[in-house]
Amino acid sequence: MMRNGAGRGEGTEAEAPKRDRASDRAITKRVIALFGPHKKLVILTCAAVLIAVVLGIAPPILTQILIDEGLQKKDLGVTMTYSLWTLVSVLAGAGMTLVYGYWGVVVGQKIMVDLRGQLFRRLQQMSLRFFTATRTGEIQTRLLSDVAGVQTVVSNTITDQVSNIAIVISTMAAMIWVDWRLTLLSFAMVPVFAVVGQRVGDFARDVRKGTQEQTSELNSMMQESLSVSGILLTKTSGRADIIRSKFDVENEKLAGWQVKSAIIMYLFFGMIRLITQLAPALVYWLAGWLLIQQGDTSITIGKLVAFTVLQTRLFFPMTGLMSAQVEIMSSFALFQRIFEYTDMELDIKESPKAEALLPENVRGRVEFRNVMFSYEKEGGQTLSHISFVAEPGQLVALVGPSGAGKTTLTYLIPRLYDADAGTVLLDDRPVEDIKLDSLATIVGAVTQETYLLHTTIRENLQVARPGATDAELITACKAAAIHDHIASLPEGYGTIVGERGYKLSGGEKQRLAIARAILKNPRILILDEATSALDTHSERLIQASLSELMKGRTTFAIAHRLSTILAADQILVLEAGQIVERGTHPELLKLGGLYSRLYNEQFTAEKRLEASV
Repeated sequence: MMRNGAGRGEGTEAEAPKRDRASDRAITKRVIALFGPHKKLVILTCAAVLIAVVLGIAPPILTQILIDEGLQKKDLGVTMTYSLWTLVSVLAGAGMTLVYGYWGVVVGQKIMVDLRGQLFRRLQQMSLRFFTATRTGEIQTRLLSDVAGVQTVVSNTITDQVSNIAIVISTMAAMIWVDWRLTLLSFAMVPVFAVVGQRVGDFARDVRKGTQEQTSELNSMMQESLSVSGILLTKTSGRADIIRSKFDVENEKLAGWQVKSAIIMYLFFGMIRLITQLAPALVYWLAGWLLIQQGDTSITIGKLVAFTVLQTRLFFPMTGLMSAQVEIMSSFALFQRIFEYTDMELDIKESPKAEALLPENVRGRVEFRNVMFSYEKEGGQTLSHISFVAEPGQLVALVGPSGAGKTTLTYLIPRLYDADAGTVLLDDRPVEDIKLDSLATIVGAVTQETYLLHTTIRENLQVARPGATDAELITACKAAAIHDHIASLPEGYGTIVGERGYKLSGGEKQRLAIARAILKNPRILILDEATSALDTHSERLIQASLSELMKGRTTFAIAHRLSTILAADQILVLEAGQIVERGTHPELLKLGGLYSRLYNEQFTAEKRLEASV
């Protein structure tokens, strides 16, 4: 039995390199495909490379003639002529190198723009489920660090590879033309380059993958602990030492991976340096043996100088080829991480028959038909057999204990999540048959946790309507009872709110969010405890504004304070993901169930609070 188990293990290990090679081939094809949209510039770059390579061959050949026919024979005319041609060829070659280097970088940066764009758009298309399950630091590492890690490959390495291959082929041909025997000795060292490059490349790939994964881990930790919320938690808990210790551990791990990466490059270039220093000595030995021992008079000083120059020209691009091999093979780990994200299956897909709806043509009727939903496919149901109808213009209140599924229910309307079973309809049309952009325009929300960008108040408001004028912003903010406060600030609407709006109080942030909703003017409005952070006075002011905002539109209000939803057209009481009661406020009080108990408990608590004050 043990022998059978070992056999299976060995088979798995043996198959791993085959899978890796197949994966490398697939990644290589995809990387090459990235150059497709820019093929005209790629062709021009390759043409410039070939011209530069041809010009680069000329100086050693001209040098041989200059020495043998000019200096050796003391012919000043030949010396002057071939010196001038050598100078011209060198300058022309340098000029073409600059041209193809520039074009290569342009192509590379265009590809980087495409790659970052593809990745960003794919991430934007992912559902809320993906972002709740993935740390922000991991996403940022893929989008920034991983993409930056392959920049050298697409910007420089590919161009350099084409150049190096052309230089190696042309130089080898010139070396054979100069002396085939010396060339054979130089060629004998090529397998050494291949073996070294292959071994180092394989190891470098593993090191690069490990380095990026550890970078992702450290980035995630820094993002969590150095955000405003993270710093606040650290300072108020008084356990900064724990965070520092964890950071030190992860930091040391990253340093370990980076040491391995540095060792690889030192080892590789050390071996290359050794080979390039030994090669000319071996050539001189063979040339001396042929000239002195064999009496071969074809070995001239000019030929020997030309050959050693060509040999030097050969080893530099071969070094480039091998270092590029290391770079490319190690970059496969990064490309694999990038393609993992670009290839992610979308769990919120737009139907081919989905139609765009104009907000002015939407009545706002929302219906849930036996809807089921679970965050975890193998876990319990978050929503179970949810059925109700919200008629156009109705205020539907969602009430229940924490975790009952109230917020999740509202997430299904704009398709932040899709129901596992059942149907959600908007104006008798399944939401899956409506374009996602239309849903985003039709549905607006004011959530309990207000998110503000680290920019001005004006720009935060214009997220809802980019073309909104200052007059429209002021009108919306007056309706949300926040204009007077903004006007009192030194910079007014140009005030920077700080990261996540930390320069504003919780109530001020929520009033800005309400102003954004007023600006957006959606047909369906979701209020997720929109006044939870407000004092009684501010709440009363905003309730009046919200009453105006809710006119003519279907509104779903998740309320912590039941006193704010007494006038709701219907109240849905949720418990453990199910609607256990429904009706108006008087009907539910008369029923004497969960709603009645929650209301009476809250009413009693508020009376006690008022009495204590």
